[in-house]
Amino acid sequence: MGSSTLENQSISSLAAKIIFTMRHDFKNIQRIVVRAANWVGDAIMSTPATRALRKNFLDAEITILAKPWVGPIYNNNPYVDKIMVYEANGRHRGIRGKFQLGKDLRSEKFDLAFLLQNAFEAALISRLGRIPVRIGYNTDARSLLLTHSIPMTPAHKKRHQVDYYLGILEGASINTDGRSMDLIISESEMLNAETFLQNNRVVKGRILIGINPGAAYGNAKRWIPERFAEVCKRLSGLYKTHFIIFGAPGEAELGKQIKALIGENCINTCGKTNLREAFALIAQCRLFITNDSGLMHAAAAMHIPQIAIFGSTNHTTTYPDSPESLIVRVPTDCSPCMKPECTQKTHRCMEAVTVDMVYHVAEKIISDGYKS
Repeated sequence: MGSSTLENQSISSLAAKIIFTMRHDFKNIQRIVVRAANWVGDAIMSTPATRALRKNFLDAEITILAKPWVGPIYNNNPYVDKIMVYEANGRHRGIRGKFQLGKDLRSEKFDLAFLLQNAFEAALISRLGRIPVRIGYNTDARSLLLTHSIPMTPAHKKRHQVDYYLGILEGASINTDGRSMDLIISESEMLNAETFLQNNRVVKGRILIGINPGAAYGNAKRWIPERFAEVCKRLSGLYKTHFIIFGAPGEAELGKQIKALIGENCINTCGKTNLREAFALIAQCRLFITNDSGLMHAAAAMHIPQIAIFGSTNHTTTYPDSPESLIVRVPTDCSPCMKPECTQKTHRCMEAVTVDMVYHVAEKIISDGYKS
């Protein structure tokens, strides 16, 4: 028997021993805490990982530990039992706050911490919480704080974010459960959205088109406001339409500007809805036109037909993961730069995306499923 064969057997034996040890560690897991990602889009893309945890630990109670703006994503999620708020700007603020959060986690007596968030802090608070099993990527010099430190390889960084999060499970020899994202809108939320549209004189039977011109990460991700408006005006000349503009409170002026350009049959909801209300309104749309953003991933999770405009960000790792989503982008030598602001001050990647490009895709999506 050759030395290479013996070496392979030795490696296989070691791997089997590691897997056995991990599975032994996972016995009698009754209480799990999942440290959620901090961005809305990332949290939505991590929901397949949360579902897989539930399928592997059917009898365990699963709690999501999330920042206040992310927690609502998990409302109505059948794979989650509780949402625990990480009050980063309140009682969990600063060094003292981290010890307080550790104390809060200890009081819950969790058996396993599953860290979707990659920062050192996430591992530290799970250690302060005296959680026996702590699983996460070995990023940010936190390996010693983890009981199951999953190697972060260059290949992981090239995967779509859905697969990136599933990679934590795979690295810990925990079965995955597909890639579909979970974002559940309740019947009452849908009824409230319908009432909102009625109160804003949206005529039933007309095509409702959602516009999402903002992006929390920075201006580099934003297509030109006037071009959003021009696409809408062209579509309104072809179909019986209503438009609804989505955005955060800080994007109220942006929404106001685009509404003025579009004219009639347009609602500006920027800063006027919470996250769950925005989700329910997107679910009412026949088409959603958006920058790379958290709401883009919400539309993808609900399989709403959409056009996603990409420029500065990496479309191969963060594209909207749905067959109903289409990307419009023009490759440039400076894209993807992954920067919040265009350092060249030219915004070439977004300037290159014309009104015609987006309009023709939008017209095709609508005409394929609608006749005026």
